[in-house]
Parts: sequence; C-alpha cells; structure tokens
Amino acid sequence: MKNTFKDIRAIVGKLLILVPFVVFPSCSDEFLEPDPLSFYEPSTTLSTESGLQAVLAMADRHLRSYWTFYNSSNNNISVPIATEYMFSEMAVASKTDDGGMFSDIANVLTPTGGAENGDRNRISYFWDETYNGIKYANTITSFIENVKGLDEATKNAYLGRAYFHRSFRYLTLVFQFGDVPLVTKILQVPKQNYRSTKKEAILEMITKDMEFAVEWVPDQKDMGYIGMINKGACRQLLIKCYLATGQFEKAKEQADILISQSGYQLMQTTFGTFNDGGEPQTWPITRNVIWDLHRPENKLIGANKEVILGMPNRGTTSESFIQFLTMRIFGPFWNDGNGTKTPDGKNAVNNYARNNTSNYNSQYDYLRAVGRGIGTFRPTYFATHAVWNVNGQNDEGDLRHNSTVGNWGKMTSLKYNDKTSAWYGQNLVLRHPTTNALLCSDTIRDWFDWPHYKLYLEDVLAEANPGATQFNGATNGGNADWYFYRLAETYLLRAEAKFYLGDAASAAEDVNEVRKRALCTQLYSTVTIGDIMNERARELYLEEWRNVELSRVSYCLALSGKSDEWGNSYDVNTFDKQSGTDATGGSYWYQRIMHYSIYNKGSVSVRTGTFNYTMDKRNFYWPIPNAAITANNKGVLSQNYGYAGYDAATPKWETWEEAVADEDKVTD
Repeated sequence: MKNTFKDIRAIVGKLLILVPFVVFPSCSDEFLEPDPLSFYEPSTTLSTESGLQAVLAMADRHLRSYWTFYNSSNNNISVPIATEYMFSEMAVASKTDDGGMFSDIANVLTPTGGAENGDRNRISYFWDETYNGIKYANTITSFIENVKGLDEATKNAYLGRAYFHRSFRYLTLVFQFGDVPLVTKILQVPKQNYRSTKKEAILEMITKDMEFAVEWVPDQKDMGYIGMINKGACRQLLIKCYLATGQFEKAKEQADILISQSGYQLMQTTFGTFNDGGEPQTWPITRNVIWDLHRPENKLIGANKEVILGMPNRGTTSESFIQFLTMRIFGPFWNDGNGTKTPDGKNAVNNYARNNTSNYNSQYDYLRAVGRGIGTFRPTYFATHAVWNVNGQNDEGDLRHNSTVGNWGKMTSLKYNDKTSAWYGQNLVLRHPTTNALLCSDTIRDWFDWPHYKLYLEDVLAEANPGATQFNGATNGGNADWYFYRLAETYLLRAEAKFYLGDAASAAEDVNEVRKRALCTQLYSTVTIGDIMNERARELYLEEWRNVELSRVSYCLALSGKSDEWGNSYDVNTFDKQSGTDATGGSYWYQRIMHYSIYNKGSVSVRTGTFNYTMDKRNFYWPIPNAAITANNKGVLSQNYGYAGYDAATPKWETWEEAVADEDKVTD
C-alpha cells in the first residue's frame, strides 16, 4: 500500500477538467435530479486514460456516501446506512421529538409516500444514488474503446473495476427493490420504455462480470493508491454473487483463496496508533486488538492485514472528506435535561464545556469521552443484549461487548455529574433505589447501550475549542476512514457456504476463528444459519448493509432448501410474496425481525408521545418509487408485491441478454 487516497484527490481535480461530463454535483439534492431511467450520452467523448482514472476515482469516492452522505440541512441527524439497520432486527428509529418518526413502516411506506432522503430515512437516496453509481460504471464500459493505446491487461483492469461498481450496486438494488430496470450503457437519447428485469437474471449477469473482474483487476500490493477497487474486493463480491446464484461450492472455493492464498489475515494483537479515546480520566481504554482495529487511523495502514477494501475519508475539502457524526446520530441522548434524572431530581448528566470552571470535572467529561448523542437511531435489545448470549450464557470475554476495557458503552457506566446532587459521582440507575420509580422518561431515545469502539470518532473541531458543547464524531479535518470489506466477513461468508453445503461443523470452525480473535470464551461445535447471522451482527455492525445481507441470506436459504434456526423452510417462489404483520410466514428476514426486534409488538409510550413500531412481510422489498414508474411513460415497470400498482402479469425481461438488447430500442 504505497499511497493514501488523499494523494489521488489532487490528481482527480485536474483530470475532471478533461472529462467535464462526469463532474456531477457532490452529494447534494442537485445530484439526485437526473432521472435514473433517462440517461444521456455525454457530449464530450471519453478519450484519455486520465479520464478513465477520473471517473473511477469518482465512483470509488461515491461508495462512502452510503455511510456518510452530507447535506447541509440534515447531515448531522441521519445517514443512509441507518436506513439499512431500521429494516433489520438490529435498530429502530428513535428521534422521539419527531411526530413523523419512521417507525410505523408497515402503514407508512408506499410507492408514493414514506420513502425519503432526509432525517427519517434514505430510501429514495438508495434508489437515486445507486443508479447514479451505475452511471459512473457505465461511463467506463461505454467509452473505454475510445481510449487508444491501452494494452489488454490495462484495459481489462479498468473494465473489471467498473464491473465491480456496477455489480455491487445491482446486488444491493435487487435485495432492496427486487426486480429493477437493468441499465448497462450510456444512451445517446432518453429512454422511457424500460421494462423491469428479473433479479435472477441480474444476479447471473453480475456474477459473470465479477468472474472477469477477479481475473483482471490487480491485487492491492500492485496498485498505487489505497481505496481503489482491488482483486481482493472483487473476489469478496464474487463470493456473494455465487451465494446469491446458489453456487455454494464455488463461493467456498473463492473464500478459500481469499483466506489462505491472498496475503490477508485476521489481526490478532494490538497494532498501529493507540488512541486513548478522548478523555481517559472519564473513559479509560485498556488497549486491545478490537479497539485498535476500529480506529480510523489504523484501518488503512500497511500493518493492517485484515482490510480488503477501505474507504479513505479524511481531510478538509468535500472531495477528500465527508463528515461522519457517528456519536451524535447513533449514541444515546444521555444529557437530555427533560429525560434522565438523578434520584433527587437533578439532571443526570450534563455536557459541560472544558472552560466551564465551575462545573467541569475531567473525571466526568462524557461529552469528550462518548460524544453528545441525540439518538436518532437506537440499537434493539437484541443488538445490545440478546445476541451476545452464546450457548445459553453471556460471553464475558468477548472484546466487542466488553465494558471493562472500554469497548462497550453502558448507561450504568456513566456517573452523575451535577455537583448540586447528592448522587454526584455515583453510577446512573434506571429506577429510583427506594421507590422503584422510572428515572428516565424516554427510554427509547435516552437510555440504551452502544458499541463504543465502533462509534467513537475524534471530533477535531470540538477538541480545538475549549468552549465546545457538541462532540459529534468526525468533523472537518478529522478522520473517518471506514471498512468496506475485511477478512472477518470472508470467514463468515465461507461459513454460510459450508452451511448450505451441509457442513455445519466446518462452518462452526470459521465462525469460531472470528470469535477467538475477539477473545470469546464460548465457541460453537455446530452452527445454524442464525448463529452465522448473529456473528455477522456482532462483528459487522455499521459495516455491512444489514438489510441487504438479511435479504440476500433469505434468498440463499430458500435456494438451499435448508431450515432456519426455528425449523422453518422457505419456498423460493413464494417467500417474498406475502403480506401481513402477524408472527407466522414471510421470509427469513421477516422472521428475524419478529423474533428479535420490537416491530409488531405493540405501541411504545414515552414522554414525547406514543409510537407504533410495525413492519410488514411485504417490506422485504421496498416499493419501486412511483416517480420512476411514471417517468417511464412509454413502458411499464413492475411494482413489488403488496404495494399499490402490483400486477403479477406485468412483463419482465427473463434474461439479462434480452434487457441489454432492448436498451437501444427507444420510442419517440
């Protein structure tokens, strides 16, 4: 790994002059204006290798926006990745001062309403931006023949990286939206007569493309910059493609190569730079491998042998950095003055600035130590408690859930810091020790545990300001480097393949490799698909697209004929065509939500109001946006089952070849 991706930003700035048609507004509302079904051929023909580099650099940068999307009106409240977690068993909306909070999903989400690109959810963002990402990839595939002088290996490496970008985005689209329009080229004139293509056909196409990419894209060690798509990332995506097409043995073989023959390894000991966590007097960190592994300053260094593909995100310009306010968005609202009280009625915890000499105490500086959370989204009880129970007991050794070393945050680890309270310096309690009265009036937003080692990002702007009362995460000038793929996931993908192949004992060995690194005391002798998905939940929180992975596994499970952890089996032709909010039926995705989340369990009342948390079986797929359907006014896109406009008779392309052949057939 020779250079950081920051180095290539300066190059990109110059290269974009050569290819003005690919300079799209950077993650703003304007960026969403082009109809993804009506692409135009750029007026300037791509003709230089520097142009190829510029487009791919933009595509690489675009990947991180799914985690960190910046918008001046709502950037500090919500990010796209949170929507993926709301559609899972892992998290729910929790900004309870919003009467329209996105919790009653079964009743709110329709083709014409509920899907947003704002505080409440980013469903629209995923549709629009994913097609924009596909447009980047198609720019390469459509114009690479115009670039003269490329040898075969160089040309195919560019194509392979473009195929990765297109394939990754189509893999996510088909498991978020089901059957979608297949767009593989930049068109010379608008096309408004698209037809949806079956997800099976799209999966077949992207699998073929990723086989090509694995052959031609170089290894990271042979590339000049960190953050460019490399062979390891292509192989990881190919594994998922093989799983999604039921080619389980091939998936295992590719995982074998990535684990044993590609130079990667799980990090087993501390490494890199030690970050003390902001305020060690308040929140001491005992240095450990899990803490070091998730420090941004360590994620992309050469000593980190586990990272397969990372997303560089540091600096001060919009090209080099998008702020990522993890502590604010995902942390509890612990200083809610109206929410949590001491037993003698004072504010439980206050966010005192360092220059507040009357009240500040470095022993109780939770503002710097854990960040000033506002709890827009909160983890479920399953995510904070139940999933950590293995073999019938809580695994006390698991570093990922260990508050003793500082990795895991508990509300009861915080201490009252109002000097006028008799409880000053004592640990928080949820209920009054004498009356048993609840001391928190909003247990949705204000009171929950959190994975501190994942959320803690140094706020360099606030750190430089002694009067700051907002420590939110990675602000301008900070570091929010993030993982896209790492080897721990590869072990769990191989375990999944082995499970489908009927080798649950060997699958358990792969899960145990991940657990042993985390110093778990409880190991598996055999595993269910649930055990594998639970380990993904423990290891990959805020890294994986949880909804997409649950949906993909639901489809794979149906293809395999294997049963889930409750003994349910699924018909691949019907599991995604059911509606209702009752506890029976639906997909594996739905069953995990019913077993492990608060959806469909009744309303929840807190100080600010009563909230219904609902999820429908049909929400396995999000509705195709009505705007896309109406814009395609000379053709018919299919709507998903259970939503208004669904018609099983709507024609779809059965093969990707048919869809590609139709792309040039436009109507007046």
